[in-house]
Amino acid sequence: MELTPIQKEVLTALIGIYHKKGSAVKGEEIAQLIDRNPGTIRNQMQSLKVLGLVEGMPGPKGGYKATGMAYEILSVDTSEGKVHIPVKRNGEVVEGVTVEEMSLKTLRNPAACNATLRMIGNIREFVEGDAIEVGPTPVNKLILVGTVIGRDDSENTLLIEIKKMITLPMMPIGEYISSKLVFIPSNASIQEASRLLVENNVQRALVMERDTIKGIISFKDIGKALASGKLHTRVKELAKKEVVSIESEESVYDAALMVDKYNVGSVLVTENGVPKGIVNRADVLKEFAIYSDT
Repeated sequence: MELTPIQKEVLTALIGIYHKKGSAVKGEEIAQLIDRNPGTIRNQMQSLKVLGLVEGMPGPKGGYKATGMAYEILSVDTSEGKVHIPVKRNGEVVEGVTVEEMSLKTLRNPAACNATLRMIGNIREFVEGDAIEVGPTPVNKLILVGTVIGRDDSENTLLIEIKKMITLPMMPIGEYISSKLVFIPSNASIQEASRLLVENNVQRALVMERDTIKGIISFKDIGKALASGKLHTRVKELAKKEVVSIESEESVYDAALMVDKYNVGSVLVTENGVPKGIVNRADVLKEFAIYSDT
C-alpha cells in the first residue's frame, strides 16, 4: 500500500502521540503537532479509516487509534518484550521517544560517518545542530553520540553525524573475581580481621554470623577505625551492612548499574545464590573508562 506524504505524516504522528500517552488521540492533538488545519486532519482520518489503517474510538475520551495494519505499513514492531531505548537531546532525556531502527552509512570514510535513526514518538523538537545520544541498545549495549544534521517528519527519521560509538563491556562479572573469598566471624577483632586479610592476600572479606552474611569489611574500613583510635572495635561494628549481590553470569554492565544505583564500594558475586567472590567498584568502573576511550 502506497501512502501519500501527508497520510504518512498523520499516521506517524498518531502512533507517536499514542505511544507517549497510551490512549486514543484527538485530531486536534495531531493537528497541533504537525502544524496542520484540524479540518485537514479529519479529512485524512476518513481516508485512513477507509484504508483500514485507523479506527475511531467513541466517547468523551475517544479519538483515533492506529490499527495493526498501520504498524505493518510503517514497519513498526509492536511485539511484546520491546525495550525502550533512551534518547537524549542536548543532554536531556526526551520523554516518549525511542529508536525503532538504526542504519549506518559512509562507514568507509573515516572523516564522515552518518546514521539514520527511525524513531517512535515526537521528534519535531530536534533541529539541526542538536547534540543527540542514543542507547544503550538492548543486545550489544551500543551507545551512539552525535549531532543532528537532518530530519524527515513523514518518515519520522533523524539523520545524524556520528561523533562516537561506545560498546559497553558485556563480559560476565564472574570473570572479574581475582582472589578467593574469605569469611571473618562478626565477633572478631580488627586485629584478627587484618591478619586474615593479609594471610589470604585480599582487600575485602565477608563478615559472617553463623551461616548468615552480616556485611563486607575492607582494609580501608579497618584503617579508618585504627586512625580514629578504635583499637578494640569488633568487626561487626565496622562491616558495611548493605551487601549487594549479583549472579556470576550477569554482565559487568549490570554490575556497574548496581554499584551506581546502590552507591556501594563492592558487589558480592554468587553462583545459584552461593557466594563465590567480591568485586570492587573500581574494577567494575575502570572497564567503562577503557571502552569510552575507544
